Amino acid sequence: MKQKLTLLFTIIVLFIVSCKPTPHVGDITMTPESGTNYKTGDVVTVKASYPADMKPDSIVYLLDSVRIASKKDSSSVALKTDSLAIGARTITSKVYQGGKSQDVSINIVLLPSKAPEELNYVVEKKYPHDTSAYTEGLLYQDGYLYESGGNYGESDLRKVDVNTGKVVQKTKLDKKYFGEGISIVGNKIIQLTYHEKVGFIYDKNTFKLRGTFSDTIGPEGWGMCFDGKKLYKDDSTNRIWFLDKDTYRQTGYIDVYDDKGPVNMVNELEYVNGKLYSNVYTRDTILQINPKTGAVLQRINMAISPQQSANYATM
Repeated sequence: MKQKLTLLFTIIVLFIVSCKPTPHVGDITMTPESGTNYKTGDVVTVKASYPADMKPDSIVYLLDSVRIASKKDSSSVALKTDSLAIGARTITSKVYQGGKSQDVSINIVLLPSKAPEELNYVVEKKYPHDTSAYTEGLLYQDGYLYESGGNYGESDLRKVDVNTGKVVQKTKLDKKYFGEGISIVGNKIIQLTYHEKVGFIYDKNTFKLRGTFSDTIGPEGWGMCFDGKKLYKDDSTNRIWFLDKDTYRQTGYIDVYDDKGPVNMVNELEYVNGKLYSNVYTRDTILQINPKTGAVLQRINMAISPQQSANYATM
């Protein structure tokens, strides 16, 4: 009888153990805490923790879906941030057991390590310009300004003599379009539109429309510039998209941040000597931006008059 009771007890214990639920995602946690801010150059210590009775086969760590490390236990991973683009980054741990994985993800925010350098300015020269023009896109080449004007029913593309302000060439957009940023690529002028999700391609010399393209990248069309290899486009947020110069399709992006957080509404874009320059819509601010990381390197407050600027500084 005693042997039967012992056997019955053993069966009950085995049944209870075999029916114990497999640890789920709620049993697995990660550090650091989601939403934590770091500065470029910081080392982020990443670690997945799980119940003591869970025996993983392996733990794979990913940064924005790219594998960065693999562990056999709960030892931590040191994530170096020196060469990472700034902004929100997603870290995922995939805990494998029995051929299946349980995934846990967190988000961190990587900020520039330094505050933007604050620059002063002086006005060296003034040029005449049509003050009634609702300028959205502007660039200079060979003594002329190429300008994209906005407003429904008034949008146009024009070529302006920089010294006289005289419009020497112009073409109107259909009244259903609101003109936005422009870039010159070879013998073509590329023009964005505000909400219409279409871009225009003109012959640079004749302003004749050569074609259109679908522009579904980002919520809106704002500024644009060209670095000789790829186009940059912004969209009302803090994101700057990279576009193929021939197909106008997305090839990447950066997010614009200073040491405090995201800088939204980056607007008109220019590319000069390896750096991006942008004004910030509704603010009297011009930014110099690292085109590889999105970090704001320098900033000018144009609300301060040149007379208030104590020292002369150039960008």
